[in-house]
Formats: sequence, structure tokens, C-alpha cells
Amino acid sequence: MRPQSAVQIDIKGRKIGGPAPLVCLPLMATNLSELAEQSRAAVQLGPDMIEWRVDAFEAVGDLAAVKTALNAVYRESRSLPLLFTCRDASEGGKQVIAPGQRGRLYELAVASGKVDLVDIELSSGTDMIAELVARCRSKGVKLVLSYHNFEETPDHDTLLQKLREAENAGGDIAKVAVMPREERDVLTLLMVACEARRQHLKIPLVAISMGSLGAISRIAGGLFGSDITFASGIKASAPGQLPLDDLKKAWKALPRHF
Repeated sequence: MRPQSAVQIDIKGRKIGGPAPLVCLPLMATNLSELAEQSRAAVQLGPDMIEWRVDAFEAVGDLAAVKTALNAVYRESRSLPLLFTCRDASEGGKQVIAPGQRGRLYELAVASGKVDLVDIELSSGTDMIAELVARCRSKGVKLVLSYHNFEETPDHDTLLQKLREAENAGGDIAKVAVMPREERDVLTLLMVACEARRQHLKIPLVAISMGSLGAISRIAGGLFGSDITFASGIKASAPGQLPLDDLKKAWKALPRHF
């Protein structure tokens, strides 16, 4: 049996940190019509969660347009937990968005009543994170605090510290996603996930090794304590994401654990 989180999060019948990892499909549409189409298609594929990467949306600077788009996503995916992410360009975001605008986007999302979780990077700074923690708690929205490194896999202690930092800063879910340069980097990531789950963190965690070399972490990461994996539906949001159907087939080889 895979290690479960001491604190588990129930959203719309899905349990994050429970007996099985969840699979999330990202929406990477650039315009409203494409977004509505992607939302419908993603739901039909049968994921556990949907993520809207608003940083891919061309009209991200127009709050009214973002609100309209969020309503469109919600109409199609209301039965599933919805994760709202405005990824910073320094950690894989699709465009440069000023901190003030990012803050307004998160404020809009949390206040909308349509978003169940939001994701923001640990590098966003203590003030921005503290403000978002307070907003999320007041509205019952769960917060993912994340760290992404597209260049390398930091050492064991650094990765573990990132996860602990996310919990200490008020995150409901801690996430690290890093790029391996060799096979041992993937093992480092999985060992960190296992140790964090068994010895350090009470909250759910996400641990991903990116790229083709790290693809095994998207399949087997749940065995080591990672609670959410990201698959590709219409379009991938990060290197190494597997098509959802392929991921589900791989999971069938692990019935005793999931």
C-alpha cells in the first residue's frame, strides 16, 4: 500500500493524499473558443482534476476576459476539482506577467467561487504568498505552493527543504518539479518524496521529474508518496507528460498499490 498523507483533502469526491494518486489534465488554450473546446475534451477523457494555466491565455491582461474564460471552464468541468495556475515565466510560464497583475488574477480566481485550488511558486515572495494564503483560507480554496527547475535536479536536502518550506508557508499541498540530467536524479526525486511523506510533511505533496528521463516518476511517483500527477490531454504543459490513456494503462500494472 502506498504511503498516504496525514492530512487529506476532499474535493468533489476526490481525495488528495489518499489511497491512490490523482491525475490532473492542464488546459493550455490561448483564446476563449479554444479553451471551451479543450475543457470539453479534457472532461471526456476522465481525469480526476483540471488545471487552467491562465498564463497561456493571450488576454491574460484583461480581467474581464479572464473572468469570462473562467466561467467557460467552470461550465464544462464543474464536476471536477479545478486548479487555477498563473505560472511565472521564470518557472515555465508562457508569458511575462507583472507581479501586480498576477496578484489580481489570483484575487479574481479565489473570489470567483469556481476555483477549488490555486498554484503559486515559492519564489513569488513572502508578502504575496502570505496575502494569498489569507485569501484562500477565507474562501475555502486550497493552495499549492510550488518549485520548478527546468535546468537540473537540486540535491536531496534542497528538494526536501522546498517541500518543507511550502508547508511552513501555509501551503495545503507542496510541489516540486525538476529536470533530471542523469538517471540518479530521478532516484533523488523519488527518495525525497518518500522521505518527505514518511518523516517530514503532514500535507499532500507532488513530486515530478520532468522530461523523457523522468517520465517514470509520473507513472510510479504515487508509490513513493506523490499525490497528483499531470498528464497530457489536448496539449502538454511540461516536458515528459504522458497521454492520459497511456498513464492509466501503466497504472493497471500496479493494481496492488493503487
